[in-house]
Amino acid sequence: MRKRVHIFVSGRVQGVFFRAETKDNAHIHNLSGWVRNLQDGRVETVFEGEEEDVEKMAAWCKRGPDYASVQKIEIDEEPVTGEFDGFTIRYS
Repeated sequence: MRKRVHIFVSGRVQGVFFRAETKDNAHIHNLSGWVRNLQDGRVETVFEGEEEDVEKMAAWCKRGPDYASVQKIEIDEEPVTGEFDGFTIRYS
């Protein structure tokens, strides 16, 4: 079963390779979507793929890469759209 989540991650999550490691892990789990930094210091990401893989990435976002300090995570489930061709880093 396919699933899509939209996640906002707060804390020390910029300048710690959060986007790059999110992209690498998304590729490992065959997920599509995107990740970007927000001006308010949060990271925003969307994952779409098999439910088990999406859940693994959501769990990873709760801790992030080694130098991150995740304080809060907001996860919203959304309808699967199939709109993405892979996983990208977006630059706002």
